[in-house]
Amino acid sequence: MDQSILAHASQWVSNTYFDEADRAEIKNLIDSLPKSEVELNERFYRDLEFGTGGLRAPMGMGSNRMNKYNVRRATQGLVNMMLKYEKSGSAVVSYDSRNNSFAFAKEVASVFAANGIKAYLFKQLTPTPVLSFAVRQYKALGGVMITASHNPPIYNGFKAFWNDGGQVVPPVDKEIINAYNNLTNWNEIKTTSFDEALSSGKIEWVKDEIVENYYKVVETKVIQDQKMCLENGSKLSIVYTNLHGTGEVYCQAVAQRLGFKNFYSIPEQAEPNGNFPTVKSPNPEDAEALHMAVQRMISTNADIAYGTDPDGDRLGVVINNKGTPYYINGNQIAAIMIYYVMKYKTEHKTMPSNPLVIKSIVTSPIQNAIVEHFGGTVQDTLTGFKWMAGLIRQHELNNSKYNFVFASEESFGYMPHAEGRDKDGVSSLALMSEAALYYKLQGKNLVEALDEIYEQFGFFYESLVSLTYEGIAGTQKISRIMEFFRKYPESLFAGEEIIEKEDYQTLQKTNVKTQVITQIEMTKSNVLSFTFKSGNKLFLRPSGTEPKIKFYTMVRVTEGDLKSKKENALARVEIIEKEIKQLCEKI
Repeated sequence: MDQSILAHASQWVSNTYFDEADRAEIKNLIDSLPKSEVELNERFYRDLEFGTGGLRAPMGMGSNRMNKYNVRRATQGLVNMMLKYEKSGSAVVSYDSRNNSFAFAKEVASVFAANGIKAYLFKQLTPTPVLSFAVRQYKALGGVMITASHNPPIYNGFKAFWNDGGQVVPPVDKEIINAYNNLTNWNEIKTTSFDEALSSGKIEWVKDEIVENYYKVVETKVIQDQKMCLENGSKLSIVYTNLHGTGEVYCQAVAQRLGFKNFYSIPEQAEPNGNFPTVKSPNPEDAEALHMAVQRMISTNADIAYGTDPDGDRLGVVINNKGTPYYINGNQIAAIMIYYVMKYKTEHKTMPSNPLVIKSIVTSPIQNAIVEHFGGTVQDTLTGFKWMAGLIRQHELNNSKYNFVFASEESFGYMPHAEGRDKDGVSSLALMSEAALYYKLQGKNLVEALDEIYEQFGFFYESLVSLTYEGIAGTQKISRIMEFFRKYPESLFAGEEIIEKEDYQTLQKTNVKTQVITQIEMTKSNVLSFTFKSGNKLFLRPSGTEPKIKFYTMVRVTEGDLKSKKENALARVEIIEKEIKQLCEKI
């Protein structure tokens, strides 16, 4: 056993700052050595890192675990930076359905209150996008969302938001990280009794009008044709699953208010439950998670099935394609919404001047084809909506010519309005329903609508290979894989000629033939990309929130009929994916 890790654990046992029962949990692990060595290592080999978005880890006692002490520490670090920029103000706190989420949210509110920052806390669990919206409504210094998104049940997390409603970005994120790391004395963290702070007004429940204002934004700024929805909405039959998260109340509400009254929610998955008992993973990106909703859709011949993740910021969509479920990916979902919105705005002359669509670098370039067709501009950011929110903020501060229309990333995240500054599964469900209704009234489903887009702009196909490597050994493996590809010596990959390499860690783009290097105008990030002579692309990056490395393949086929385009694209992706997996096994 590493003696420094053992010493670190022993310090927790002897520190009376920690509750007696929590110290006993660690003492039991020490007393169980050597049997408990792996567990003790995982809990104490480092302090839980405050990443660029906050914290996320398995729950439990220890320096590398999500617990109330690390939640307090993270909040104090955030507070220290808030008070550096503003002398006073408020903050908003929300939480999802995970185990301990409400308890952690109360800890956050108590630290804000103890530091003289008024805390507005949601009465009920609430989706992340509504928290972002509330920060802007209250003109708060920032906010905190207690969530681990779609991670396994043992996880929880802490997302930090700044005063624009977006997650923190440079330079503030690094300053918060430093403030968190500098809090080495637990007694420097201020906290107070939650009940006392609530009764004295230092903590206050979020007003109902905030939620009402959110619904009005969906009705007036997300929906394009409210009259069509209200008059015909019941003609679209919808199945929805909450996946035991925060979306139930909000998705039901927007559907009813917009006239989508033919809305069935899977009862077994409607109730919030941090153990997510009916699914292996509460992630709408996984087809398996949507199984119950899809079964219901097919058995009742409903038009469409949706699922939102635990914090309600992601949306999965499955279409009933003449009795067969058709699972569409995040790129396709975004393409349908963008095409519908821009087509509607163009036809009804409601398009703003210089319309702007924002996407991540690993999101499909089909958006460029669609948006440019309608006279708009697409701008790319790194993966993560904090970068998209940051770009919107830059445009606002610079009074730029661009007018925001839509933002998205391939991992089932979409932002159809800028009143909140994070991906929004609730308002996306509303907009997708409007698009589905629009096409249904023409006798088409969304698969047919998507094919029309492909016929017009070419067939774009994207795939994701996500490889999981847990623990310390996994972290090292992911580093080796990134290093291997960073130094990839061959001119061919899976039969594709590489013409350009982009390293977002050094911000250098290299022309493989001439070796000419140009600079990439973006924030540094551990991301690589290969551009092939065919125009196809491969991106790879370690996940910022999970023990995974992700490979994104992007293929476009413009020749032949649609059937042959699809077949050729799928065949090419299969060859690339096979090469990725074989190489990673050896590294």
